[in-house]
Amino acid sequence: MAEIHFHDMPDGRRIAFRHTAGTGPALVFLPGYMSDMDGTKATTLFAWAQEQGREALLLDYSGCGQSSGDFADGALSVWRDEVLALIAAYVSHPVLLVGSSMGGWLMVMVGRALDDRLHAMVGIAAAPDFTHWGYDEEERRQLAAGETLLRHNPYGPEPTPTHAKFWADGEANKQLDGEIPVTCPVRLLHSRADGEVPPRISLDLAEKLRSEDVQVILVKGGDHRLSRDSDIALLLQVVQTLD
Repeated sequence: MAEIHFHDMPDGRRIAFRHTAGTGPALVFLPGYMSDMDGTKATTLFAWAQEQGREALLLDYSGCGQSSGDFADGALSVWRDEVLALIAAYVSHPVLLVGSSMGGWLMVMVGRALDDRLHAMVGIAAAPDFTHWGYDEEERRQLAAGETLLRHNPYGPEPTPTHAKFWADGEANKQLDGEIPVTCPVRLLHSRADGEVPPRISLDLAEKLRSEDVQVILVKGGDHRLSRDSDIALLLQVVQTLD
């Protein structure tokens, strides 16, 4: 793996990233909620890009992984701006965004902003607008009142927090309310057995995209993470078709 570097944002945040130069399109991986660039999908894609001589960028959002900051201060619009800053500073080629779960929501937000630099998008259990559909009425009331919501974490011993700032920012950045002006090729992978993000979300996203080159690939079995060997092989296969 490439060495970790740090990019300084104007307000002093230090964003950890890995970058490898090469041909395009450049792979940019966007992790999920409370995840980082050391996950299986991110590291596998980066290693593949290095083997192929492809440009690639991984990063940790502020408050996550090795980046500075407090996770409680994180928000989609904050992380979008970090991703865009790193792309502007270090990426030479058109961009192929790969977004996992919440990263799939961020993928759409970043894709809108990239405009002509956007080559293609690949969502993995993409979860746009989950602040809207992912909480019941009582939870939404608590978050609107400024409280932090704690939920069972299926992947670790500590509960998963949702902070009021993140929730409010998510509600202000919903993507499924109207047409999404993205015209590049888009592939959306989703497990039919996903217990966290319903597969219908990928279907809804496909309908909202302006692009006519959109495919939803439903995977039998697996789980929300889609990180089995067969899932990773499918992801690499899909990425290769978007050259």
